Amino acid sequence: MGRSRGGLTSKIHAVVDACGLPIGLGLSEGQAYDGHQAFPLLSQLPAKAIVLADRAYDADAIRDLIAGQGAFPNIPPMPHRRRRPAFSKYLYKMRNLVERFFNKLKNFRAIATRYEKDPRNYMAGVKLASARIWIRFNESAA
Repeated sequence: MGRSRGGLTSKIHAVVDACGLPIGLGLSEGQAYDGHQAFPLLSQLPAKAIVLADRAYDADAIRDLIAGQGAFPNIPPMPHRRRRPAFSKYLYKMRNLVERFFNKLKNFRAIATRYEKDPRNYMAGVKLASARIWIRFNESAA
């Protein structure tokens, strides 16, 4: 957990599949650069995957990591880029699956209010909540 004027802050980083279910989670300080968490989270991508990421992950090193695994990065370029990489607004609309996952995660009060102050305990709570989201998805309706 990072310290700022507002107190303890943290960011949850997630990789979700095509159904919006988490397959990778990371935690960083609130003031830290988002791209540092991308390398451990994106290291096991399936071939021919399409990675939809936020503009904060627009870096040549991250794009090279994704392309080196046989996947396609669809990340909106930063406004100051001179050489703009390929980007599809149509594909980027599917990024709402990540936002929906975070909204489901906010239904767990201890996660939304950052009840745990120890980063290991907080991450354990995030993983438990993610497991509950997986169970709800795979639960039979009958």
